[in-house]
Amino acid sequence: MLRSLDRSKGRFGSVEDITKSQPEQHPHLAMERDQGMKRDRDDRPQVLILGGQGRIGQSVAADLLRHTRAQLLLTSRTQQSDRQSEQMRLVTVDLADHLTLRRLIAESQLVIHCAGPFRYRDTRVLEFCIECGVNYLDVSDDRTFTQRAMQHQAAATDAGVTAIVNTGVFPGISNSLVRLGVEQLDQLDRIHLSYVVAGSGGAGKTVMRTTFLGLQHPFTVFRGGEWQTVRPYTEPEQVEFPPPYGRSTVYWFDMPETLTLAHSFPAQTVITKFGSVPSLYNYLTWLTARFPASVIQDSRSVEFLATVSHRMTQISDRLTGIGVAMRAAVYGEKRGQKGYYWATFSHPNTAVAAGQGTGSIAQSLLSGTLHHPGVWAVEQALPTILFQQTLQERGLAIHQGWQPVGENPRALQDSADPLSN
Repeated sequence: MLRSLDRSKGRFGSVEDITKSQPEQHPHLAMERDQGMKRDRDDRPQVLILGGQGRIGQSVAADLLRHTRAQLLLTSRTQQSDRQSEQMRLVTVDLADHLTLRRLIAESQLVIHCAGPFRYRDTRVLEFCIECGVNYLDVSDDRTFTQRAMQHQAAATDAGVTAIVNTGVFPGISNSLVRLGVEQLDQLDRIHLSYVVAGSGGAGKTVMRTTFLGLQHPFTVFRGGEWQTVRPYTEPEQVEFPPPYGRSTVYWFDMPETLTLAHSFPAQTVITKFGSVPSLYNYLTWLTARFPASVIQDSRSVEFLATVSHRMTQISDRLTGIGVAMRAAVYGEKRGQKGYYWATFSHPNTAVAAGQGTGSIAQSLLSGTLHHPGVWAVEQALPTILFQQTLQERGLAIHQGWQPVGENPRALQDSADPLSN
């Protein structure tokens, strides 16, 4: 039986408690409860999507329109569309307008924060949700933001608010892929999580900014049982992804999973690596990571790089597509046999996949099938059965398997699976 390492002094909680406890002990597993869920008179909950008129926000809204009966309220700083319907309204609001923001949150049953880049965001939205007793999701992809959000764990628990950060595709679906693997093992040793994105991934300049922000500083990873510092876009590896990506190069990249997976599961090593298609973008990103700090840490430089990259992908997307593929390999022991569990996921549109990842969790919250007060990463809050059910409803497939390996420690690390070169 796996036990979570208390590396964060309890802030992240125990995944074992979530996966092993009975439904009556943990109401988020009781399929018919609606505790804490406020409803409109016509039983149509209102969902507030901040940044809802951006690429990711629109994808989340599309998924909710397809899979729920919720009333959607999409916000943006400027009016970007006039497409409204009986089930979806658009509103212009600045997140700095705290009075309006708090009022909109208080009128909603669920808030989904899609207004990045999250490197620049505080946790005001989460704090308002806790004050108003409203459940919260976000699509954050920044380690620092994640750490700040987790500091509100006790307040969210006391308020009965379920808050889940880092939803989407990666992070998001990626976290659940790892949990799926961990649950297959009797003893866990190592987690290796890799992603590859074609072109822009169907996202806008905000995601481009996030990529370059991730190159600004070295970051810590949990490797060999201790926290170590690595530089972004170093230590390239060849990883085999589902078609059409095949064998692609990935590099160290600072993702929230680097932090949360190490706190959620008792792995001795957690690896998170990212790559791009075409390979030219890998080279350009590698080169950018070696710019002087005065350049890459300058906001004007980041904006310039994001603008140029976005224009380049507008051309290359026609050739490469805008899809995403992920591969999780979880190494350890099962029934006395060493080996690894692997799982892969791919989607032809990264932004749509992100919307489906977030939308599936929102669906579970709105239906009352997921209720777990506190602030959590996806792998800590979302039971595997719900993850699998909601993905199946969306026609999304996960390919998975178990590969035993020999007793040689080297074989466990570099096995017959084409995970590493």
